[in-house]
Amino acid sequence: MKEFAKKVRCDILRMIYNAKSGHPGGALSCVDILTVLYKKILNIPLEWDKSIDFKKRDRFILSKGHASPALYAVLANAGYFSTELLNGFRILGSKLQGHPSSRVNLPGIEVSTGSLGQGLSIGVGLALSMRLDNINSKVYVLLGDGEMQEGSVWESLMNANNQKLDNLVIIIDKNRLQIDGTTDEVKTLEPLDEKLKAFGFEVQTIDGHNFEEIETALINAKNSKNLCAIIANTIKGKGVKFMENNVSWHGKAPDKEQLDMALEELNAL
Repeated sequence: MKEFAKKVRCDILRMIYNAKSGHPGGALSCVDILTVLYKKILNIPLEWDKSIDFKKRDRFILSKGHASPALYAVLANAGYFSTELLNGFRILGSKLQGHPSSRVNLPGIEVSTGSLGQGLSIGVGLALSMRLDNINSKVYVLLGDGEMQEGSVWESLMNANNQKLDNLVIIIDKNRLQIDGTTDEVKTLEPLDEKLKAFGFEVQTIDGHNFEEIETALINAKNSKNLCAIIANTIKGKGVKFMENNVSWHGKAPDKEQLDMALEELNAL
């Protein structure tokens, strides 16, 4: 998984460099979470079809849709589509838009996301519909901690608790930074674990870059009969020292010199 995650991080940087735009910080912070999800946890067939078995798949929603390069790179390297498509990221007419879009028929993309605070409400609806259809699979939603400041997120959490959606798992990429600074400066979330517990969630707090901790938490959530939330403590820009914990890398592309520096550092890991 370490080598897979390293390859994904390199792809993310190349994609954003080629496009001359994108969000490297939040994409790099969630790579390890996505790696474990797609390598170890999710039951989603590689073939994107409409068969009966396919309907029984797990669902994954990247609510923090600006981190799309991470999802695209993971999906491509996991075999959902050709890695050659990564060269088209954010290029006009490409299926790899700046935010995931379900309108372009890209394998692995369940819904269009990127309007922050809305992905969880979609996940709650999916989880409820799957329960009504007697589909015993899980819905996983990855949110950013800055995104958790949206009121619609907490409405969705209330609804999930009201419906007792034990097939819903939320994962919070808690890198503590957002476009305007730190989450604490903008609008503190703490104590986040206690708030989630008050909303009826079984909460696990982990190191979001430790593969063993991520896998254990996800297995626990997969086997749980309760609403589950995983708070993953992460580092924005993880893997590239000059990007780590640096809010200026929330939404800009590296130049050629910075790209080469970052790739050299990652390849040395």
